[in-house]
Amino acid sequence: MLSTDERRESIDDLDALLQSLPPEIVDAVHALPDREQVIEVVLDLGRRPEARFPDAEVTLLEREIVDADIQHVVDNIGTFGDDNRAGIERTLHRISAIRNRNGKIVGLTCRIGRAVYGTIEIIGDFLETGKSILIMGRPGIGKTTMLREAARVLADDLGKRVVVVDTSNEIAGDGDIPHPAIGKARRMQVRTPSLQHEVMIEAVENHMPQVIVIDEIGTELEAQAARTIAERGVQLIGTAHGNNLDNLMLNPTLSDLIGGIQSVTLGDEEARRRRTQKSVLERKAPPTFDVIIEIQDRDRVLAHADVADTVDALLRGDPVAPEQRWRDEAGVHRSQGRPRPSPREQLGTERFAGLVGSGAGWRTEPGWRGESSYRTGGFRSGYRPGASGGWRQTRGGSGREGRESAPAEGGPGGLAGGSVLP
Repeated sequence: MLSTDERRESIDDLDALLQSLPPEIVDAVHALPDREQVIEVVLDLGRRPEARFPDAEVTLLEREIVDADIQHVVDNIGTFGDDNRAGIERTLHRISAIRNRNGKIVGLTCRIGRAVYGTIEIIGDFLETGKSILIMGRPGIGKTTMLREAARVLADDLGKRVVVVDTSNEIAGDGDIPHPAIGKARRMQVRTPSLQHEVMIEAVENHMPQVIVIDEIGTELEAQAARTIAERGVQLIGTAHGNNLDNLMLNPTLSDLIGGIQSVTLGDEEARRRRTQKSVLERKAPPTFDVIIEIQDRDRVLAHADVADTVDALLRGDPVAPEQRWRDEAGVHRSQGRPRPSPREQLGTERFAGLVGSGAGWRTEPGWRGESSYRTGGFRSGYRPGASGGWRQTRGGSGREGRESAPAEGGPGGLAGGSVLP
C-alpha cells in the first residue's frame, strides 16, 4: 500500500484538456484561485460557460457561448462515440456532447479526470481478501476514481492478473496505451456500449484474469455476465447505477447482482414457525458481489461486508447497520454505523412486495422497454404508469384502449401477491 506521504496524490493533466478549449475560457480557468479543484467545464449554446466544483459553480465569462466556441472544441477533440463521449489520448479527461434533435452538438460537458492515488486505502482490506466488491454512490462522487486505483493496487501491489473492461475509456483514458494510473493492469476497450457484456465474457475466456474491473454495470445482460464471471472464481470489482443497496433491491434489472428476489409461498407449518404471512420475499441465489461499498463523500464510505446476510435481513424487514469508515491525516477509522430501516419498513410490506416481487414483473409490463433500447430506460411510447397502479395507455397509443393493464399474472413475470405497481 501507499505511504502517508503518497496518500491522495492527484494527477490531472489539466493542460491537456485546456488546449482543446477556446483561449478565452482557458484564461478564465487559469485565473481561478482553486483551479485544481475544478471537476467540470460546461459549455452550453446561448449560456455563459461555467466551471463546476464539488460544491459550487463559477461563471467563467460574461458573454454567452456561440457556435464557434462549440466547434472549436469539437475540431480539437475529434469523433464522439455512440455514447456521445470522447476523450484525449493518454489522459483521463472525458468530453460528453449534448445534441439537438437534428444531431447538432449544442452543449459540452468537459469532465476533468484525475488519478488520485491512495483512495482505495479505505477498503484495502477487502481487496486483499479476494472478495468481489461493488462500489455505489451518486454521480461524480468518485466511484471511477476508486475503481481505477483498485486496478492499480491489485496489479502492482498484490501481483494479480487484472483486466479492465473500459467501455467509455474512462478508467484508463483514451488511446491505445492505457494511462499509468491503472499500473500493470491490462485494458480491453469496448467498440460500442451495447457490447460491454460480450467483452466481459471475452476477457475471462481469452486472457485468464484473476480480477475483472468493470465500470457502470447497467443492463440485465451485464448483470448476467457479471454473475457468470463470479461463478468462474474470478474476483470482480465494479460499479453500478444507484446510490446504495436499497436502490439495487428496487431495481428489477440489477437486483441479480445481490442474488435476485423472488416471492415464495410457505406451507402453513413453516409460516407459523417463522411467525409471518404465507407469501414472503426471499433471495433467489448467492449474490454476485460479496461486499457493497456506498461512497458518502471522498473520504467516507459505508461498507456492507456480507451482502447475503444484509439482503436477507432487509427482506425480513430487519434494520441493518453497515460499517462506517472514514479517512483523515491519522489514517483510516472504523465504527458501527447507525441502523437504518429496511425498504420494506419504509415503503410498507405490501408496496415493497409489489415493487420488487420477482423482479421480472416490471420488465414484462407493456410499457417497459427491453434490452433493445440499451441504457435508455423509461417507458415505451403509448403507455404511462396508471394513477392507481398498472399501466395506462396514452392518447394515440396502441393496446388495451383506455384501460389500465394489470401486471403479468403468475409465472416468473408476476409480481408478489398479485400486486400492481404503486
